[in-house]
Amino acid sequence: MKPVLFYCYDAYCGWCYGFSPVIKKIAAEYQSQFETEVLSGGMIINENKQHIGTMAPYIQKAYKVVEERTGIAFGKDFLWHIFNPELSDWFLDSEKAAIALCVFKEYYPQRQVEFAADLQYALNFEGRDLCDDEAYRHLLEKYSIQPEAFYSKLKSEAYKEQAHYEFQLCKQLQVTGFPCVLMQTSETKFHLLARGFTDYETLKARIENLLKEIQLT
Repeated sequence: MKPVLFYCYDAYCGWCYGFSPVIKKIAAEYQSQFETEVLSGGMIINENKQHIGTMAPYIQKAYKVVEERTGIAFGKDFLWHIFNPELSDWFLDSEKAAIALCVFKEYYPQRQVEFAADLQYALNFEGRDLCDDEAYRHLLEKYSIQPEAFYSKLKSEAYKEQAHYEFQLCKQLQVTGFPCVLMQTSETKFHLLARGFTDYETLKARIENLLKEIQLT
């Protein structure tokens, strides 16, 4: 079988936001050698959604570490919610963003890494609330997706089930944190290539080594 690269991420994971430029570059560079599949991990799945205030004190410090380590920038509209949680109406829940990704993958399977990165930019830079249906409208214009069809699917039970299937798949792959990158080289064989933020050069070297191993066997 042709190798498949699995990128396990969550739309609300700040480290995944920092990792976006790396995985986009890798997916583009190796598109002729393997497909890259994005799986949503369901980092925050809660019947009682968490208000941003529960995470804000942690993010106030953590976002600077992510910026320093990855070179990514968090936007002032996102940071307003982090530093003014008592005024924010944000509740954190990974589900809707995961459903949106499942819908999008049906339209453009080859561009799922790009779309996942766009979701994270929408949240972490533009300060869009991914639990709000309107947070996705600008991306429908970008990708020429008909809004009525998209929003119908976003509310569909089938795509919700698909999103939850991805959450379970990440658990089966023993993914305990994000971002996480694995390569499947046979029906049963998965190779861990990155756990947590990994720079481009390091990830590329690991992929090259694995591809050489596959060719030798």
